[in-house]
Amino acid sequence: MKRKAVINLRGIFYVLGVVLLIESFFMTFNTLVSFLYKEPYIKANFLAFLVTFISGLILYLINQSHKHSSFSRKDSFLVVTLSWVTISIFGTLPYLFTGAIPSFTNALFESVSGFTTTGSSILTNIEALPHSALFWRSETHWIGGMGIIVLFIALFPTMRVGKIYLFNAEASVVVEEKAFPRILDVARNLWAIYFFLTLSEIILLCIGGMDLFDSICHSFATVATGGFSTKNNSIAGYSPYIQYIIAIFMILSATNFNIYLLIIKKKFSSVFKNEEWRTYLFILFSVVLVVTVVLYINKVYPLEPAFRHALFNVASLMTATGFATANYLKWPALAWMLIVFVMFIGASSGSTGGGVKVIRYVILGKKLKNTFREALHPNLVSSVRYNGHPVGDDVVSKTLIFIILYFVVVLTGMFILIASGVDPATAFGSALTAMGGMGPGLGVTGPAGNFSSIPIIGKYTLDALMITGRLEIFSVLILFTKDFWR
Repeated sequence: MKRKAVINLRGIFYVLGVVLLIESFFMTFNTLVSFLYKEPYIKANFLAFLVTFISGLILYLINQSHKHSSFSRKDSFLVVTLSWVTISIFGTLPYLFTGAIPSFTNALFESVSGFTTTGSSILTNIEALPHSALFWRSETHWIGGMGIIVLFIALFPTMRVGKIYLFNAEASVVVEEKAFPRILDVARNLWAIYFFLTLSEIILLCIGGMDLFDSICHSFATVATGGFSTKNNSIAGYSPYIQYIIAIFMILSATNFNIYLLIIKKKFSSVFKNEEWRTYLFILFSVVLVVTVVLYINKVYPLEPAFRHALFNVASLMTATGFATANYLKWPALAWMLIVFVMFIGASSGSTGGGVKVIRYVILGKKLKNTFREALHPNLVSSVRYNGHPVGDDVVSKTLIFIILYFVVVLTGMFILIASGVDPATAFGSALTAMGGMGPGLGVTGPAGNFSSIPIIGKYTLDALMITGRLEIFSVLILFTKDFWR
């Protein structure tokens, strides 16, 4: 007789309680910022903290007896998705209570965009927001960049939940490379690297003349590859030095963090042999070079500004950060088409960046190569190898399915947006950028626009796409299958 797979609801509610407590901790900084800048929003921000803290505390205390219960794969998929939905809903409170964004629909869009590090915004005048709201926008990036569940694993090592299931459900590892043997070590080292990159960028931006508040906010957004700026014109108004620093940190943050773990362990040969890292840098700098040439020969910019704008905007879109120094849609056709092209590629796996991820294209390319070779030589038996190691057929199949599903979901979102009254170009660009966590789209949601004009049903559709893309599809879509609920 078959046993029914029972969902561990009490354990899930316990994790949700802890997640809300973590979120409430970060909300305390909003109150501090309001106090430091003498804004009339201290009570509003404290109330947002209080509601989140009490809600988390209730869930924590009621379900505390289940804190040592084990999680199955099924539980992990559900708790990860619910965690992201929950923090996004409670993330609206600082906006709603301060009146910075009075509409729940718009506040939820901004919250989801922040936590998923998408960087798309409904705001038409960012600089009119109080400092506390600007800080919360950037802080949601930083929380979501590495992942709320990865932070949960790092902070609560004694819990006997299925940590590997939770980690994989949120991070969606393509090919596992065990730089550290224990998932707890991985989580803690990832956050240590994340913190180091953030602190380094804050210092370098301050050296470049950016004030401390903007340095913190932009570093949160850069290292998380989020893209929320404190300025209406994003990074365009800052000096070339600052633009170069942010560009460099976008590239570093979209590098597979396993590379940094290997550097820590002094496995330098493994770093230089890493196929995804080499491919990522090759594609990025090849496109930068071509765009630079196009901008220069068309006399859009002199040579140095051409290179700087090419580097910054190509890096921003490929890493799915979403900052901008120019309206690249007004550049010569070849230049902006190449920038749109890198939106389809995305960052490295195991990074804070979004998109399909470079490693999947590496595996797809190797599979296609083997397919052509086998067609020419029917007796040839070949396997896909990554970094010198064979990749299982299940990984190859899952990679191909992921890429197909990715664009199916994007097209589905596009059709829903068109049905709600959005023009096709804007609908496609918005769906693509939401799914890939990139920020600006095409048409009215391009780098010079925003998402305020998107209809209500369109905004909720984009909310769903942002969460689905951040959790890399499977963790969300599996909840809508019959087998999950049997």
